[in-house]
Amino acid sequence: MLAKTFKGLEQVLATELVQLGANNVQVERRAVSFTGDLRMLYTANMCLRTATRVLVPIASFKAQKADDIYSQVKALDWAQYMTLKTTFQIDATVYSDYFRHSQFVTYRVKDAIVDYWMERENQRPSVKLEGADLYLNLHIAGDRVTLSLDSSGESLHKRGYRVANTQAPINEALAAGMLLLAGWNGQSDFYDPMCGSGTLLIEAALIARNIAPGVYRQGFAFEKWANFNADLWEDVYNDDSRERDFQHKIYGSDAGFYAAQTAQKNIQSAGLQRNIEVRQVRVQELHLAEGAAQDALVMINPPYGERLSQDKDVLRLYQDMGTALKHQFSGATAWIISSNEEALKCIGLRPAKRIHLFNGDLDCLFNQYVLFKGDHKSWKKSL
Repeated sequence: MLAKTFKGLEQVLATELVQLGANNVQVERRAVSFTGDLRMLYTANMCLRTATRVLVPIASFKAQKADDIYSQVKALDWAQYMTLKTTFQIDATVYSDYFRHSQFVTYRVKDAIVDYWMERENQRPSVKLEGADLYLNLHIAGDRVTLSLDSSGESLHKRGYRVANTQAPINEALAAGMLLLAGWNGQSDFYDPMCGSGTLLIEAALIARNIAPGVYRQGFAFEKWANFNADLWEDVYNDDSRERDFQHKIYGSDAGFYAAQTAQKNIQSAGLQRNIEVRQVRVQELHLAEGAAQDALVMINPPYGERLSQDKDVLRLYQDMGTALKHQFSGATAWIISSNEEALKCIGLRPAKRIHLFNGDLDCLFNQYVLFKGDHKSWKKSL
């Protein structure tokens, strides 16, 4: 099997798979390959936080022409995977000098499947652009072609708890990856002072309580496969033995009234309002909660200021963010993601770690800041 993820999260995903009991775990480019049985396939879809989909390769071959792909695909025993009544859709990713147009290759794969059934039954199955019974994934790198069954269907980042949105919410799988990279495990308080629609808050709570992210989804593509085992799936879905208590608190806030309201709606949808508290307040007014543990984790996905008209306001926001962290969150550890390096400098704090991540198409820095009172030299001496 192959679990897909974002660049920079491959090792985090590999660790997740090892913890779930997968075998032969190997890090690939934006993916992790592994082996396992049907239970592992179901568990991976249900429990992986940083995967976007789980693929099961059914054919791998070399080809330099679309007609070669057509021949190889048509030669497969499609009766193993579908019937005439099965609707199917194809998602193609192409990195190749031999194949310039992914849509044309997709058409040839579709033709091969249709012609297989025309020769066998003299009838055509139906292609569906959305909501098909069978999801196929075509990946071409150079002359290497891999055709897979997509067991997930909709991307796994679409958890199912989001009922309202703010502008440009962070991807749920990326948010979970950031939390796991930061070492979050629910052993302290957590703060997100620019929470937007609440994604980091909800993912932090799911990790803290070890709730499987797939519990909110309406369904997975493998539920329509010919070999679907309903009893096994029910067993995997209802297994809450890994869940645990969370003794701390998650605090979210945003300067915008609409954002704070949106976050509360999503938190309620996820059933996590007992663990998460949200307020409308500016970052300048925030501080550690009274009596809070000093080892709290702070994580922020601030505006990046992609438009020039925002630049001055954004730089000032980052300055205010740095001041608040320095003076009001002493003893905590903060992580900030942004594609705006100039703005990150305005925080005025020296990052202890820098990790490159992609948020959509944006190349971002994910910086760690260890927050302490006084100057850096004095702090180092105190260690």
